[in-house]
Amino acid sequence: MEITLVQGILIGLITAFCYSGQLLGIYTNRALVMSFFVGVVLGDIPTALKFGALAELAYMGFGVGAGGTVPPNPVGPGIVGTIMAITLKDQGVTAESALALSFPFAVLFQLVTTALYTFFSGSAKWSKNAIESGQFKKFTLIAHSTYIAFALAGFLIGILAALSRPGLQAFVEALPEWLINGFSVAGGLIPAIGFAMIMSVMLEKSLIPYVLLGYVCVAYLELPTMAVAMVGAVFALIQYYGKDKTPVGEKSLAANNQTLLDEEEDFSNGI
Repeated sequence: MEITLVQGILIGLITAFCYSGQLLGIYTNRALVMSFFVGVVLGDIPTALKFGALAELAYMGFGVGAGGTVPPNPVGPGIVGTIMAITLKDQGVTAESALALSFPFAVLFQLVTTALYTFFSGSAKWSKNAIESGQFKKFTLIAHSTYIAFALAGFLIGILAALSRPGLQAFVEALPEWLINGFSVAGGLIPAIGFAMIMSVMLEKSLIPYVLLGYVCVAYLELPTMAVAMVGAVFALIQYYGKDKTPVGEKSLAANNQTLLDEEEDFSNGI
């Protein structure tokens, strides 16, 4: 499948919007969102959503920066990985292998992110100097400079990734079949690693029975995803409605009143 110049420009604009959107907190830099937009441009939404869901599972866990580390950026698989999954599927590239092959691009995007943050770390001082000198147009430009830089970097990387598809194809065709199969296996393990990273942060002892129940539902009962989600919803509702709904303030007031009554009773018994 060939990518035209118009499609490359559209993918560049999508990358610019999604990459810079992480500064606005609107979650456009999620792999599933970017995969969907790329799938619309390339005309293969089912493959894009399949890959996006797989990448979302993996990078949902990689979004946890343990110990101050900077995780890989999901823009890599969301844009480059989706392009690989759609345009190179005739060469035997599956969604799993595309996820593994796109991992270096995720690291590249994070390096670019770190470099941009480092370069614009002095923008607060530049803005202060602009305000003190009365250059308010300059201040406005500086205030938006980080966002503009992210958008430009995203556009350049996106359009280059789209128009370099022949190079990606040549690279994949140069790989032996056993190595591509190995990438498929590794790509299938990445979501499990990402989910395990989330579990290591969020899991508490009281939640272990629910984890085991989910494992039994998937591994032994072979329930589909929606059925497992409904089972989880049942236990979530049991936990929610089974707890005492008395507000914290009322609980404290009731406890204080009970303490006063106990003290009065002890005083009366003493008399």
